[in-house]
Amino acid sequence: MSILVTGGAGYIGSHTVQALLDGGYNVVVVDNLTTGHIESINQAQVKFYSCDIRDKEMLSRIMREHSVESVIHFAASSLVGESMKDPAKYYDNNVYGTQCLLEAMSSQNVKHIVFSSTAATYGNPKQLPILETEPTMPTNTYGETKLTMERMMRWFEQAYGMTYVALRYFNAAGASENGAIGEDHTPETHLIPLVLQVALNQREHISVFGDDYDTSDGTCIRDYIHVSDLADAHVKALQHLQDGGTSDVFNLGNGNGYSVLEIIEAARVVTGHSIPARMEARREGDPAILIADASKAREQLKWVPQWTDIQQIISSAWKWHQANPKGYANE
Repeated sequence: MSILVTGGAGYIGSHTVQALLDGGYNVVVVDNLTTGHIESINQAQVKFYSCDIRDKEMLSRIMREHSVESVIHFAASSLVGESMKDPAKYYDNNVYGTQCLLEAMSSQNVKHIVFSSTAATYGNPKQLPILETEPTMPTNTYGETKLTMERMMRWFEQAYGMTYVALRYFNAAGASENGAIGEDHTPETHLIPLVLQVALNQREHISVFGDDYDTSDGTCIRDYIHVSDLADAHVKALQHLQDGGTSDVFNLGNGNGYSVLEIIEAARVVTGHSIPARMEARREGDPAILIADASKAREQLKWVPQWTDIQQIISSAWKWHQANPKGYANE
């Protein structure tokens, strides 16, 4: 029996693949490599297919040939700004792609799926920290498609008996402890790697979008969660379903918020670089504060984040970026 990981050559997907291997699972990875990196996969231990999830026939064949019993689903387009300019791409890749995946699962009688969702499903929350009971009112196409994917799974469960866990996580950060895999996006949109690019002299400064929010220093506050802790949560969610657990939705975060300026200062300490910052106008749609209440995952999945210090999280990313200043293109 095998676990199929879609988007397994991506940032969080590749870390989850490694966590599954460390847990003794047989792993099959499907990734069209549009944004993923084959170098992030241990091909000696994993069966890899360059395949788009919209190719339902190939997905069905892979599931059948490898006796797939469960799926962990990462494959999706995930740039908020792009999703607002090209919503058709996001509905096609994310929503239709997930429909094809679920139909392939149904045809092969695969009953469990763990889904990589997002805090963007909440939009602008009315209460903090954010609970799973918070109303879901996405403010961008990306969050809307992820919420649609969650709802699709609920209906597929009712019709076909599939069980699912949707993991809504906040700001993924860091790199594997051994430095083997890390974060490499083109274009890069995440704050921590952008800050580290300044420390690597790859950009002159870091832009800070808005310093007039209702926060302690005027900049946005976010909840940062280490990618290895996210990977561990996906494995625990898989175990929950395999053990007969019911379908559910869980937040993943540390429950601690750090402002943009606090992240920059922590990176200065870690790297020893001055990291110049330039204030810019606010970006439309950026909530002032996003912090998760992940107590439900802690209680029901027995998930305990191991990386809770922001300097440690940044240090793991810095180690990888120093060794791979051009990302996986170094190799």
